[in-house]
Amino acid sequence: MHYDAIIIGAGMSGLAAGIRLAMFDKKVVVLERHYVWGGLNSFYQYKGHQFDVGLHAMTNYAVKGARGLPLSRLLKQLRIRHDELDLHQQGFSSVSFPGEKLKFSNDFNLLRDEVARAFPHQVDGFDKLAKAVREFNELDLDAPQQDARPVVRRFITEPLLEDMIFCPLMFYGSAREHDMDWDQFVVMFKSIFFEGFARPQQGVRHVLKLLIDRYRKAGGELRLKAGVARILNSNGRAAGIELENGEQLTAEAVLSSAGLVETSRLCSAGSQPAQAVGAPPTAPVGKLSFTETISVLDKPARELGIEETIIFFSNRQRFAYEQPQDDVDTSSGVICMPGNFSLPQEPKDHLLRITNIANFDRWIAKARSAGSQPATGAGTLPAPAVGEAPTACAGEAPALRDYYAAKQRWYEQSCADVLGHIADFRSHVKLVDMFTPRTIRHYTGHEAGAVYGSPRKLRTGQTGIDGLYIIGTDQGFLGIIGAALSGISMANRWVLQRDGAAVEA
Repeated sequence: MHYDAIIIGAGMSGLAAGIRLAMFDKKVVVLERHYVWGGLNSFYQYKGHQFDVGLHAMTNYAVKGARGLPLSRLLKQLRIRHDELDLHQQGFSSVSFPGEKLKFSNDFNLLRDEVARAFPHQVDGFDKLAKAVREFNELDLDAPQQDARPVVRRFITEPLLEDMIFCPLMFYGSAREHDMDWDQFVVMFKSIFFEGFARPQQGVRHVLKLLIDRYRKAGGELRLKAGVARILNSNGRAAGIELENGEQLTAEAVLSSAGLVETSRLCSAGSQPAQAVGAPPTAPVGKLSFTETISVLDKPARELGIEETIIFFSNRQRFAYEQPQDDVDTSSGVICMPGNFSLPQEPKDHLLRITNIANFDRWIAKARSAGSQPATGAGTLPAPAVGEAPTACAGEAPALRDYYAAKQRWYEQSCADVLGHIADFRSHVKLVDMFTPRTIRHYTGHEAGAVYGSPRKLRTGQTGIDGLYIIGTDQGFLGIIGAALSGISMANRWVLQRDGAAVEA
């Protein structure tokens, strides 16, 4: 079968690209190798509890009627009404380091006041940094790339404040260790500090249902459990794909949200896409993967004295954003209390989620030695057990017991290491779950479980093969809104504009 466009992956970028193309009567199919859409930002149910995967918050919040902001552009391009997203803002969040905490909210003035309080000698530099961020055009896909830390140090001379600024931006979007590209720093600074966090009452499933319904209504085709085996190449041009079942589909264009490394490996032999002019022929695999523990509490977090919506923390004075030598680095991370958004109804489940940087190689080695295991370690016993308790596996292989024992150990360590930032919640935990880098690779297909893909981004989407374009994480727009805009912008640029369509909504 022949299509105007084939889209690999039914995550936020793939669905948004599909909607955009279907709106212009393009024959388009979105292919998803799993039985559910969403990619990293998906959802599941366990023992009657609803869990989101990936989504802590939607960044880039904008009030109804705002113009020129990423969320406003997204709604306009997909013809979605603001009210349909059902967004509810955060109360306040914080960045918490030894001896200092900075609060911030969707009002940038709160963060500015906090910086003035805690670092009075840095406030002028902070104002100048904010001005530089506002004036930079992150949508200029052809702008030269530069490292963010040297730019930030022109304005901020206090290392602690520098790290406190970088910590949230890195945890929510950096594929690089230690630093970020300046354009990505700008994207994340604007999306987190200028615009802020919001969340639908029903979490990510609400956003995905809205996108799926809009895509189907526009006439797009969605195929689940349709893994792509390779990208077909005809005379140096992408001609379509071959599915894992051997079926071949042809198209005028292929848009891949699989990631740059992963898309390269799907290409026919001898036609690996170049990253950019003058760039190395193969993209580096990302090193940054994560574990996340999800604790179901017996009461709302606020009743335990936890007021923040999200806390970005470090237990060390200098923040280290890098792949750990051990299984997990619990000295820094993100603590999310989904119930602390300004929701109209009390959530059914009172959740507390902790995210830490993890070592993919160590976790995948445990998973291999343990054999085929569930993608998540869904708790089969009440807390504090994570997954199968080691004592419940006496008849199983030792490696299986070791795998679950590691999850149990790191769940407990992760919970213990956040207690300098929140009240002790552990006696209120009813049920726990935990996912590891193996889960991330399973559901995203990203090599090394790299949540944010390769450190090298293709901002124009061009791969070096005509007709094959990167969307999503490795194109470079970040967050749920950014991922969706990535799909839209690449669909506009490389399909609609090529076909002469007027792409204004």
